[in-house]
Amino acid sequence: YLQTITRIKKYKIMATNKLLSFMKFIGMTFIMTIITLPANAQFLRTSYFMEGVHYRQQLNPALSPGRGYINIPVIGAFNASVSSKSLGYQDIMDIVDSSSDSDFFTSDKFMNRLKSDNQLNLNLSTDILSAGWYKGKNFWSFNVGVRMDMGASIPKSMFTFMREMNGIDFESLDWSDFSRNVGKESLEINAYTEIGLGYARQVNDRLTVGGKVKALLGIGNLKLDVKSIGVDAQLQGIPLDSDGKPNIGAIVDNPELANQIHGSANIDVEASLESSFKGLNLQKGEEGYIDDFDFEAGDMGIAGYGAAIDLGASYKLLDNLTVSAAILDLGFISWSKGSTSIARANTDGLSFDSNVPGDMEKFANIVSSGEVLNYDMLHMEMDETGAKSRKTWLNSTLVFGAEYALLNNWLVVGALSTTRFTKPKTMSELTFSANIRPKNYFNVAVSYSMIQSAGKSLGLALKLGPLFVGTDYMFFGNNTKCCNALLGVSIPLNKRKACCKQG
Repeated sequence: YLQTITRIKKYKIMATNKLLSFMKFIGMTFIMTIITLPANAQFLRTSYFMEGVHYRQQLNPALSPGRGYINIPVIGAFNASVSSKSLGYQDIMDIVDSSSDSDFFTSDKFMNRLKSDNQLNLNLSTDILSAGWYKGKNFWSFNVGVRMDMGASIPKSMFTFMREMNGIDFESLDWSDFSRNVGKESLEINAYTEIGLGYARQVNDRLTVGGKVKALLGIGNLKLDVKSIGVDAQLQGIPLDSDGKPNIGAIVDNPELANQIHGSANIDVEASLESSFKGLNLQKGEEGYIDDFDFEAGDMGIAGYGAAIDLGASYKLLDNLTVSAAILDLGFISWSKGSTSIARANTDGLSFDSNVPGDMEKFANIVSSGEVLNYDMLHMEMDETGAKSRKTWLNSTLVFGAEYALLNNWLVVGALSTTRFTKPKTMSELTFSANIRPKNYFNVAVSYSMIQSAGKSLGLALKLGPLFVGTDYMFFGNNTKCCNALLGVSIPLNKRKACCKQG
């Protein structure tokens, strides 16, 4: 989807080089902060009840591990996840690669999988530097990391429109009185560096509390909100294809066919784009509308500042039964005015008249595009007076867990509920897991998450000495709707003193 965002070249040419520029932009920022696309999904649910794993503190700062640690830079805690309730892996790849010759939306199977509103969430995170250590009953931790969240929403009406404009169901179209509404779409990207200090304390044999304070250095935020796109046409003389069906897309390959069309068309759009990225410039085309992004490496830097906190607690109700809860990422980032650009769609609409040379060809080029995010259709203009400082809130997460220990704490079964207040919609998950944890250096867990993956998921996690690998949603082929993985490599430090252990 990042390719979709950076692919804004006019006349439906996918700007691959812009994607490379964006990746370079993220990479350079990574080095510069010695990086970020989720503070919302920088955790692994399957690790929550693995006592010897410090990564579970990402879900609850009160759950201190059995001993201290120093993470290996970058690969010490690298996490990536993609999720959608309706779109499978191959669907997402098709959307990312969409161009004028795409045809994935012509498939009845693809259309039947869609919901009226299709969400996609992408999260990336890593710690550049992180460590944790015990001092008496207190456990301290410190990290410098990068987080990124991306959330997008694409309505089914957009794919239906693309299907109609590219040769499917043309026999049902009446171009003499054509009207479609293909909104609404939304996209938000939030990227920042996190500098965190965590603290956990065992109050007594049953209660442990913890918290984390975080300073946030904003790398960038982009928010696109397409409220509506209306396409209306009153046209006669549309050229026919070889089957005798009306085919407005034929004008793209043969502009002379536009001469036989009579009438007018109109595209009305209500949309806004807010961007707070140092080094990111919105470029204007010949007609004065935004048609490109430009990344200037020399201008990159901190675009905003913010703060956040995590709070958590764990309590032993019975000797074998423990409950816990946490709230994560209560915080904000304030983006500077100098780093902010604002653009809006031309609310007066785009008008096309058959009496104006080239108008019908231009209209055909726009509506027959195979791109999910069609900036030629949006026709966005810079708001020269609208730039101002902005404040965005992190996507907070509520966590509730319960675990029951068996066989002298060797086997633990647990249930975990997480609710992430993501955009455009909140995401909830319920995960059940079984954990074998005979030693601090050896933990194994298997989990089942039943909501986001529509019940088709299996999670596995393994801690073996300094190495940790895990996933909540294993990859099961092209129809996989959720997939994530966490890789961690750390150096163990001092153990917790026996007198300070619970139970």
